[in-house]
Amino acid sequence: MKIQRRNRHSTELNTSSLIDIMFFLMLFFLITSTLVSPNVMKLLLPKADNGKAMSKQNITVSVSSDLLYYVDNKPVSFEALEPTILQAIAGKPDPTIILKVDKTLQIQNLVDLLNIGNRNKIKMVLATENSKK
Repeated sequence: MKIQRRNRHSTELNTSSLIDIMFFLMLFFLITSTLVSPNVMKLLLPKADNGKAMSKQNITVSVSSDLLYYVDNKPVSFEALEPTILQAIAGKPDPTIILKVDKTLQIQNLVDLLNIGNRNKIKMVLATENSKK
């Protein structure tokens, strides 16, 4: 004789409430992940892969590996560099100086040029080579 139970236990799990909990956990982690590092500085980093043409008249300051300074291809001593730059930008709105510095120079030489621009509130851009060959 075969005896069967009338009440079978169901092993089914209702997951509709679990989906709501998972959604709220996901929102919580998304919101907190954006607040994890609030002291990170957001910088616009320069790209050297492609360049764009500049339409305004800019002043070029070049420095060779022998520390010879040139303003628009005219040789200038370092002591006369700042007055020469100020004379070249006189009367130009929003002056920009393009720095062409030899890659073998020490960083202090570049910092000295940037200090001149910082004192006179001149925007300076460092020229780079195209990295694609």
